[in-house]
Amino acid sequence: MDWNITGGRPVYLQLVEQMELALVNGIFPPGSKIPPVRELAAEAGVNPNTMQRALQELEGRGLLQAQRTAGRTVTADAEILQSLRRKRAASLAAEFLHQMQALGLDRAQTEELLRQTAEGGTSDE
Repeated sequence: MDWNITGGRPVYLQLVEQMELALVNGIFPPGSKIPPVRELAAEAGVNPNTMQRALQELEGRGLLQAQRTAGRTVTADAEILQSLRRKRAASLAAEFLHQMQALGLDRAQTEELLRQTAEGGTSDE
């Protein structure tokens, strides 16, 4: 997994967000085992305690399940992952629309921009 940790925001929150993305994208499929804390921490270049905190947060959200002797697994409940995907998509869409409004684009202009971009074209506006 490619990790992108930047300054300015708590590292554990960035880990949570990136793990959530990996879960909804199927990098870690429902019911699958995730690597141990130390392995993930080494891969991400963070302290194992920080990774542990992020994984505990994901457990609290119902996305991961801890099994005492077998490590952690991704929830087998596909609806939880679908709900997270929809929530993240809605958040990105809202932010995009806010940014388009800040640029002075109305709904029709935004829709046209999206259509052109999806078709591989560019907008002259």
